[in-house]
Amino acid sequence: MSLNLIKLCVGCDSVEDLEDWIAFRLDERRRAGEPVEQYHTTRMVPTRATEIIDGGSLYWVIKGNVQCRQLITDIRPFTDDEGIGRCRLIFDPQVVRTDWQPRRAFQGWRYLKPSDAPLDLGKGNAELAEMPPKLRRELADLGLL
Repeated sequence: MSLNLIKLCVGCDSVEDLEDWIAFRLDERRRAGEPVEQYHTTRMVPTRATEIIDGGSLYWVIKGNVQCRQLITDIRPFTDDEGIGRCRLIFDPQVVRTDWQPRRAFQGWRYLKPSDAPLDLGKGNAELAEMPPKLRRELADLGLL
């Protein structure tokens, strides 16, 4: 069974912001002649990496709610120019929206068991998938989602 990660998406106000940022960074890499892949660099290397790359995702917390996820395709440890061990989490660039799930702020990433992860949008409550994102946000802010 695959294992997931969860992390705050700092600097994004919406899933659309995240998608725009991903498209911008991929275009930058394409124009620079670099490998066109999306990744996030983190300091800690997951010790359970084999479980994660076996179908796990990174669930993004945006504005206090898990709102989307990205499939993790690889985990690449490396040492930076200052000799500090780091890790790149390589993602499928497609962002999959999920049911919203409230989360308090935390630092770094955390493991997220599949049983604790929100369902992909429309796989559980189909009415939520049809609801405009602004209305979902307002209902979530009121604690009704």
